[in-house]
Formats: sequence, C-alpha cells, structure tokens
Amino acid sequence: MADHTIALAGNPNTGKSTVFNALTGGRQHVGNWPGKTVARKTGTLDHAGRRYAVVDLPGTYSLSAYSLEEIIARQHLVEERPDVVVVVVDAANLERNLYLTAQILEMRGGVVIALNMADAAAAKGLSIDVEALARRLGAPVVETTARSGRGIEALKAAIAGLVDEPLSATAEQAAPPATAPGVHIDYGTEVEAEIRSLAQALEAEPGLRAGRGARWLAVKLLEGDPDIAARLSGLAGGAAMIAAAAAAAERLRCALGEDADTLIADGRYTWIHAMVREVVQAPPIERVTLSDRIDAVVTHRLLGIPVFLLAMAAAFRITTDVSGPLLEWIAAVFDGPLANQATRLLERAGLGGTWFQGLVVDGALAGVGGVLVFVPVLLSLYFVLAVLEDSGYMARAAFVMDRLMQGIGLHGKSFLPMLVGFGCTVPAIYATRTMRTERDRILTGLLVPFMSCGARLPVYVLFAAVFFPRHGGSIVFAMYLIGIGTAVVLGALLNRSLFRAARSAPFVMELPPYRMPTARAVLAHMWVRTSGFIRRAGTIILVVSVVLWALTAIPAGDGTFGDTPVEDSLFAGVAGAATPLFAPLGFDSWQAAGALVTGLLAKEVVVATMAQVYGAEVADEPPADATPGLVEDARFVVTGLARALADTARAVPAIVGLRPFDGEAEETPSALKVAIHADFSRSSDGHPTLAGLAFMVFVLLYTPCMAAVAASRHEFGARWMWTSVLGQFAVAWLTALVVFQGGRLLAG
Repeated sequence: MADHTIALAGNPNTGKSTVFNALTGGRQHVGNWPGKTVARKTGTLDHAGRRYAVVDLPGTYSLSAYSLEEIIARQHLVEERPDVVVVVVDAANLERNLYLTAQILEMRGGVVIALNMADAAAAKGLSIDVEALARRLGAPVVETTARSGRGIEALKAAIAGLVDEPLSATAEQAAPPATAPGVHIDYGTEVEAEIRSLAQALEAEPGLRAGRGARWLAVKLLEGDPDIAARLSGLAGGAAMIAAAAAAAERLRCALGEDADTLIADGRYTWIHAMVREVVQAPPIERVTLSDRIDAVVTHRLLGIPVFLLAMAAAFRITTDVSGPLLEWIAAVFDGPLANQATRLLERAGLGGTWFQGLVVDGALAGVGGVLVFVPVLLSLYFVLAVLEDSGYMARAAFVMDRLMQGIGLHGKSFLPMLVGFGCTVPAIYATRTMRTERDRILTGLLVPFMSCGARLPVYVLFAAVFFPRHGGSIVFAMYLIGIGTAVVLGALLNRSLFRAARSAPFVMELPPYRMPTARAVLAHMWVRTSGFIRRAGTIILVVSVVLWALTAIPAGDGTFGDTPVEDSLFAGVAGAATPLFAPLGFDSWQAAGALVTGLLAKEVVVATMAQVYGAEVADEPPADATPGLVEDARFVVTGLARALADTARAVPAIVGLRPFDGEAEETPSALKVAIHADFSRSSDGHPTLAGLAFMVFVLLYTPCMAAVAASRHEFGARWMWTSVLGQFAVAWLTALVVFQGGRLLAG
C-alpha cells in the first residue's frame, strides 16, 4: 500500500516516460484508464522510508480538455488529488513547455518542476537560472537528465520535501493541494474584474466547487471549458453560473475585441515570456545543432522517403539475418533435446506410447515451441524499433510520410498508429484516439490492420526460409512494403468514396531532438513487447495447440482416438471444407486452410498449427533406447548455440556494409520445411514458390486476430468492424490471386 501518490505530467517529447522509468525502475504496471482505451502506466517508488504510487499521465500540451488525453490528465489532477505533481519540462524549449506548467500551478500547489534534458539545453548554449525560475514559479525546480540518471535523486528529495511540508505547517497554512494554487497570473484589469466576480459567486456555492479552487473554476468558466460546463450543468445553481460566465465573456469581447479564452491564453504567454527573458540566457546567434544538420537530410522533401525506406530495409535485414541462426538453433532444441527429454520422462512415468505422450510432445510442446522459436526474431525487430523511437527518428518518419499520407486524405499523425501497428494491431487501433476528427480516426483505423504486426513475422520468416532461403531479408521487407502500399491505395479509394465529404484536420507535430538511445530504455522496450508475446504463447497458443492436437487425434470416420492418421482426423475434415476457396491461390490443402482458420484467433497460431499438422506427417519416432541422454542433449544445445552465435556475428558486417549475407545453408532442412515445400508443390501444380508468396501475402492482408476485431468494434462500432473484417478478407484473396495467377502467366 502506497503512503503517497505522485502524478507525472508534461508535454509529449519531454522525456516524461524516461523520468517515470528512472523513478520506478522495473516496478511498473501497464493497463488502461478506467473506461478509456488510453494506456495507463503506474509504478512504485520507495524513498526515505516511504512508498509512493507513481502515475504517468498522458502527454499533453495543455489542460483545455478538448482531447481525450487532456481530459484524462485534468480529471486525475482534479479528482484524484495526488499529493505531488511532477511537471516534466524540456529545458531546451522552456517557453513552450511552461504553458502546461502555468495551468497546473493555477490549479494547485504541491508541484515540482523537473527541468529535464538539461544536457540538450547546454548543447544549445542556454543558461537557465534555476533559483530565479523556482522563485517566479513558486515551486521547486530540479535540473535533470533522466536518460543518464542525473538529478533523479535530487528530484526524489524534492518530492519528499513537499510531502513533509504540510506536516510542519500550521493548520491555517495546511490547505489541501487541490485548492491552493501555486501561482496567480495577472490577466489585466478588465479580465481580473470578471474573474473576481465569478470567483466570489463560486465561493458562496461550495456544492459547485466540490473542493476545487474558486479562482481556477472561474477562469475555466470564462474560457468556456466544455468539460467544466458539462459538470456544473447538472448541479443546483450550475446553469446560472454558466450563464453568468457567458455574460462575462461577452462583456470582455465587446470591451476588448477578443474572446475571453484568447485573452486568458495571451495573458499566460505574456507572463511566461517575461519570466523566460529573466531566467534564460541564450547565445546571441542561435546555433545550428547536430539535430538540425541531420534533419536537413532525413526530412528533405526528396531524400526523406528514400532514407526512411533504407532505414526500414536495414531494420528487416537485422531482423532476419541476425536472428536467423538463433531461430534455427531454438527450433533444433525443441525438436531434439526438449522432445527427447519429455519422451524419456513420460516413459519413466509409464505413459510412453500413450495418447497423453502425443498430447504433451506433439500437441503442447510442438505447438508452443513452434512459436517460441521466433523469439529471437521479435527481439531483433523490437530492438530496431526501440532504437529508432528512442533516437527521435520515428517522429521524423511521421513527418516525412505526411506528404504521402496527404494523397489519401490523411496526414503524418495518422502514420504514427500505423507505425505502432508494426508491433501489434490492437494498440494501433486504440492509438487512433489521438486523431482530432472522427473521419480521421475511422479511416486510419481501417488502414492500420494492413500494417504487418509482429505476430505475422514468424510466418514470413518460416516461408522465406522454405521458398527464398537466400533472400529472406528482402522478402520480409517486401511484405511490409506491400502492407504500406495496400494501405495507401485503399486509403486513396476510400478518401474519394466513403469519406469524400469529410475533411481531415490539419497536421501539427513537434520534432524532438536526436538522442543517443540508452541501453536501459531499449532493453525495457524489447522486454515489454516480447514478454507479451511469450505470455500469449503460454496461454492462448497453448490452449489452441492442445485443442488442435485433440482435433487431429479424433478420427473423422473409423479409427481410435490418438491413433488416427492426421489426414483422416476431424480437423482435416473440417479444414478440407474450406480448401476450394483457396484453390485459385495455389494452396488448396487442408493443412494450409486449417492454419489460416486458426490464425483468426491469433496470427502466431498459423505457425503453431503448421508445426503440428505437417510435423505429424513427417516425424519419425525414434525407438526408446535410441533417445539421447541428458549429457548428449546438453552437448547438442551448447555446440549449437556456439555455432548460431558465430553465424550471427558473421551476419553483422554484411548488414553494416549493405552486402548480401549468404549464411551457411542447412545441411538437412527441417521436417516442417520439407513438408511445407512438398505440399505447396502439389497444390500449386508445380509452382511452389508462387504459391508460397501468395500465402504470405494472404497472411499479411487477411482479417486480423480476434483481439484486433474486438478493438475495432469497441472503437468504431459494428458497422465499421464488419467493413474491416470482410473488406480485408476480400482484399487479401484478390491480391493473392493476382500474385499466383499473374505469376503463372508471366512464367509462361
């Protein structure tokens, strides 16, 4: 149980998440805000004998309550009343960041300012008088560089100092933080007169204030804040107070020629500008930073997109070439030592040769193992994405793609959920909440599932190894490009049809400075994403693998349970009913159809299904006395790992030098790869490579997993969910048809 609560607030790209990680370490939990589909991060800080619950609020530029992030941040500050609010400010962009700080200080006291990225400010030649800034803000200010840990201990001490302060104060001084504003900004004679009048009226109505400061509420009402108006409208006297605020705003407009909210915003900026001039010394000539010089190339109108494609190509070369040897090693460990030892243990328990052995070895172990072998692939992918994100390049990618997105009626901000979709479609759909208009949200949500999520990557890697063993990285990269290209084409069509009448919101985005990625942040990103994949392998994939094994063990006709050829099983019969649908695409076998059907649950299950149904056909059970012992299996594991690491080391120079990497060919292809190649050769009438490519394209484009479908329904409604589900299946089928049949025509 926490003794106190801390809320972290700040603009996007101020390093707020890095401060959160530095304060809480690994003691974090990620969920959703109650009733909202926006990520909620909480953690625990132990300091000076106290335990603090730390809440990371959504990044926002203000508390105006027009976006979901602003509403969540303000509701938490007003209603939950954390003991301390840490406002994380970018020291290199102080004037812009202080607007949110001013709003929070007007609302409450108990605030600490973390002047973060102090190293970036120093690199710009900026000198900040921290003590003078603290006096002007009436709050402690601590310089931090959270990425290196500098200033974090001082920040903890400042937090503890604010918690201790009320304990030593007199009863008159110990006002609750939510009702004791930290600053009082003078908005000018006319505006101040209206604020005082509204505040006095609110002081006489405690039921309307509900513990909130009267002056802060008066300012919000004068600004015409829709959230505050909605909350007061249902209370006694609320309608009269809203009307009084509207009348005051009209008087100001007539007297000063500006809307009240504009006058208040201008007052804040005037106050901030005067303060920054006092506390910040800047060089007479603004320096051209390294970030500026890099941006001249990577955001260039002609070079930007080629640089982005080159970065993505390198990313997927790393994903396939570096992880490939480790993938083969893990597969060999599951097929060899783990299966051997599981068989030996079951035999010792008297269960050898029974249906239970088939359930454990051919069901659970083969299914889950067939997916877990791709953990190195996902680690490599998330490593690259973490480096690109932590360095600041991802924001540039959205900026560069803005020109392309304009062609489909969207903008660069829409590309951010699509980038998230490279990891997982579910959070990518939820990320559309950042879009300003419903039109942008729905159109982006329809296009996001075409971005190839990490769950599809194991399918690409497996099929690339089967049909394109020397060009795996290029083929995987091509899948991602096909997904982006399909989204662009469909977006252009939808923009000119279903969404023709609606208009997109303008695109405004802040580019953070480039930074050297930190090992801690990159490793944390890799672990969070990959551990989620492993948990799915331990839950849904295990369950599906067991159910799938049971279906392959149940005879469709004559036979006995657990002793039925897989082609005569119930699963083969059910999957076979769907094969005519895939015959024109070159893969009309029940194995391929069954894998695609189970893939509707989760795309990882495609590989797990194939590992079971193909492996069951080609695996030969060794005699019991031929099963290697523990020593032989351990030697196999160690020598295989050493060989895989050596191959990985050989791949790195080739990637850095942009040269083709010809890894050592498998001396003996795995039974699964042999079975897939043979099956696709038969079903495609001698065109297995075309059929394999068509299958990969179909997996890329067809209906996403059930979790993504549920997220789509939750965000956009049943109508748009079914549009996405059926539309994606149709697009996938038609595109795979073009790949296979078009390839056959070109081949003559």
